[in-house]
Amino acid sequence: MTVDPSTLPLGANASRPTGLDGLVADWSSDQRSFKSASWGKAMMWIFLVSDTFVFSCFLISYMTVRMSTTVDWPNPSEIFALNIGGKSIPLILIAIMTFDLITSSGTMAMAVNYAYARQRRKAALLMLITAVFGAAFVGMQAFEWTKLIHEGVRPWGNPFGAAQFGASFFMITGFHGFHVSVGVIFLLIIARAVWRGDYDREKRGFFTSRKGRYEIVEIMGLYWHFVDLVWVFIFAFFYLW
Repeated sequence: MTVDPSTLPLGANASRPTGLDGLVADWSSDQRSFKSASWGKAMMWIFLVSDTFVFSCFLISYMTVRMSTTVDWPNPSEIFALNIGGKSIPLILIAIMTFDLITSSGTMAMAVNYAYARQRRKAALLMLITAVFGAAFVGMQAFEWTKLIHEGVRPWGNPFGAAQFGASFFMITGFHGFHVSVGVIFLLIIARAVWRGDYDREKRGFFTSRKGRYEIVEIMGLYWHFVDLVWVFIFAFFYLW
């Protein structure tokens, strides 16, 4: 089958093969796209894909336990409520935590934009703000853990219903909180390097000894947006279901 060049959209390659050769060309185009990615971005994407499988296993296991237990599951609106001014407000802390993390995604995106514009002071400041949001999230999560532990929730049981609730809660939220904590540490490290102008001088990195580039801010942004996205799924499955 012959392709009429006049029917192709603007910018399309008129010499694109057809038939079996075209099929092979389509498959190999993915390989070329992967090769054009930098080493740092490729490694981060591989890590994020593998981490997606881990979180997926956790959430699928949680749904299996939740649907198979014969004991009543604790009501999220009651167990995650805060008593403020004598009134019990359901999920108020979780709502603040979610708003905090989503806002941090916005500041991280702005930091990436300023980093590529070589406005390093603004980029570093926004990364520090993102780290503060992340630290606040971890602090609120620690408060939530402390409250539940004082109320008798343990990984092996709890006074509110199904014993599996405690193990699921501490495992899933703890693993996510660990990711946020690691992200905060690296945000501070990279923000310091951006502020000092290390990437303008292409100073070699501590872990890889490669020349530093502002692309590391975008790679950090990929990680941070992933952590925020995972929280949306945890929020939906654990707190709203």
